[in-house]
Amino acid sequence: MAEEQGAPPVDPTRVAYVYMQVADHVAAQIEAGTLRPGARLAGERDLAEQYGVAIGTVRRAIQELRARGLLVTLPAKGTFVPEQLSADDADLRDT
Repeated sequence: MAEEQGAPPVDPTRVAYVYMQVADHVAAQIEAGTLRPGARLAGERDLAEQYGVAIGTVRRAIQELRARGLLVTLPAKGTFVPEQLSADDADLRDT
């Protein structure tokens, strides 16, 4: 997932939180349609390995994306792109 777009999505030397870089990269994949509605994200350990970050960083990124309404987590099931984005997110896409 992390290497699919060429340049590495996480640069620890950038003046930005690493978890936000991960969250923004996943959000860009959702917006581009790479992660479609209903898609299940890889597990936290797998994502941490793919992005080269700590599991806590991935957890914080997922928390951020849930707050944005771009992901939902179902305990014991996984984290998914919701079938329908919230009305606020739909408005953002239309602009």
